[in-house]
Order: sequence, then structure tokens, then C-alpha cells
Amino acid sequence: MDTIKVVGKGNGGIVQLVQHKWTLQFFALKVIQMNIEESARKQIAKELKINQSSQCPYVVVCYKSFFNNGAISIILEYMDGGSLADFLKKVKSIPEPYLAAICKQVLKGLIYLHHEKHIIHRDLKPSNLLINHRGEVKITDFGVSAIMTSTSGLASSFVGTYNYMSPERIIGGNYGNKSDIWSLGLVLLECATGEFPYSPPDQAEGWTNFYELMEQIVQQPPPSAPSNHFSPEFCSFISACIKKFITYMFTCEFQCECRHFHS
Repeated sequence: MDTIKVVGKGNGGIVQLVQHKWTLQFFALKVIQMNIEESARKQIAKELKINQSSQCPYVVVCYKSFFNNGAISIILEYMDGGSLADFLKKVKSIPEPYLAAICKQVLKGLIYLHHEKHIIHRDLKPSNLLINHRGEVKITDFGVSAIMTSTSGLASSFVGTYNYMSPERIIGGNYGNKSDIWSLGLVLLECATGEFPYSPPDQAEGWTNFYELMEQIVQQPPPSAPSNHFSPEFCSFISACIKKFITYMFTCEFQCECRHFHS
């Protein structure tokens, strides 16, 4: 493998664009240094197990993983469009028809993870949704995912990105698949408006105190899509995603909202 460039950093390691010397095919090589805490090592072990066993067109493919010079190296499918976060920086906001296409693919990926692999992602955000030149969107980065151990599919651990964390997770209660749907709702609303759905006290400084952000998520009404800028279908779908303290989301009502938005 020839290293081309560094394309990302996070979760204790870096991601490089590499090219196979013989086939000239591009891959993403994620290198994670092992001088980290035991809790982080366990998260990485879960990521490897989940990625290598996942076979879904809406989840980034993991081809191989190995140990080398005190680091874990993971060879992943290369998504040449970067992340949704990268794309948002360029375009500021995404039109509703394109959001519907993105949403449909992410939901299919989540359905696979939730029902086939029994996994809650727990860190769904724009930087963990990758894009390629064909317009495909895939879920990546299972460093904080957990295999649900109880038959009801609930968990009580506190990991993930605070900004997109559901209220039931913030207060340390039980949560299920719905926590990922909450995160998806915030991601879509941010993509639609070009702004993170929760407004900080000082707009110029942004969120400098994550405790204030968590307090607002728990105590204030959920954000909503402005009805004067978006279709009733999109507004209803966002409201269905961003509901507080619901542990299971793929109900008939929610599926109905999905069909209306994607049609």
C-alpha cells in the first residue's frame, strides 16, 4: 500500500488515503495507536468486530484489520466525497429533495444495524456519514457503538457526541434504537437550515459550555423545522424523529412519516 494523504483524525487515530500497488485501488487506512486507556481499547475491539461482520450497502465496508508496530490498522472502503460535515462546510445547507435521498440511505443502514446486528450506533453525526461520487451515503465509525445485551435492546452507558445525544441518554437513563433516530433528526435539521438546531446563549461564541447545551436538550422543547421554509412532510418527519424519552422508534406511525417524506 502506498500512502497518498491524511484524510481524517479522531477516536485515537488517523485515517489515510492509501492505494494498492498492484490493483491501484484506493482504500481508507485507519491507524489507531495503542497507548490508550483500556476502555478505549474495548471500544476499538467492538468496532473491529462490528465492521468485519457487517455486510450492508449503507454501512462502510471493513476489508481487513491487523496489528502493526503497537497500532491497530483497519482497511476500509474509501468514500471519495468525504463526510457530510465536510460537504456542509462547502454548501452551508442541503435542499430538501437531496435530504430525502440521504435520509433514506441512513435509515436503511440504521435498520440493518438495529435489527440485523442488534447495535445502537450512539455517535451518529455529520462526520460519521460518508459520501462518494455516486451519491451513496454510508454510516461509519463504530468506535462508540455497543452490542445490546438485554432482550429489550436497552442500554445505560454514557458515550457518544454530546451535541447529538438524546435527552434520555443525557440524564443517564435507559435508551434504545430511538437514540440514533433522535441524532438523525438533528443531523437532517442541521443540514436543512445550515445551523445546529440548538442555539447557544451567545451566538458569536457558540456552545462553550456543554453542560448548558445538555440542560437545554433535556429541559427545553425539541427543535422543529420552520414550517414556512419546508414542506409539511419534512416538518412532520423531523418532529417524529426528535421526540423525547421514547425507547423504540420504528413504529407504524414513524414508518408512515418516513414514506411521506421520501415519496
